[in-house]
Amino acid sequence: MRDGLLQGKVLAARSVVVPPVPRGFERVMPRARDRRMNEEKAKDSRSSAPQGPVKVDKSGSVLVAIHAKPGAKVNAITDVSEEAVGVAIAAPPSDGEANTELTGYLAKVLQLRKSEVVLYKGSTSRKKVVKVLTLLSPEEVHKRLRTAAATN
Repeated sequence: MRDGLLQGKVLAARSVVVPPVPRGFERVMPRARDRRMNEEKAKDSRSSAPQGPVKVDKSGSVLVAIHAKPGAKVNAITDVSEEAVGVAIAAPPSDGEANTELTGYLAKVLQLRKSEVVLYKGSTSRKKVVKVLTLLSPEEVHKRLRTAAATN
């Protein structure tokens, strides 16, 4: 009899009380709920976020996705697509020469100082991300890049 009482207490201690779910809320797994919330946030941010290769990071800086083409005859913006800005660089891809030439050329195109355009990601890759350290809006950066691409 003593064992039965102990078992009853242990079982009572292990029971879980589940609160009722309010109307309109379905029970979902936490991961599925998080995924759904992230999709809703992304949908909301897509409507206000700039489209194309020019984005804004969490700190408010403008980021530009670049597809570098080193070893060209002249510096030029070849195209502006949804994925990246194609930039031909008149420097060899060795010892960081092309990266230095890229940031200098983009500073000239965006009408900024060289120190306001820095390589953020992709120092050894053709796919790079450049950070613009100024108060230019993403729309203005995109407009200046498109204008430079149209003149080439």
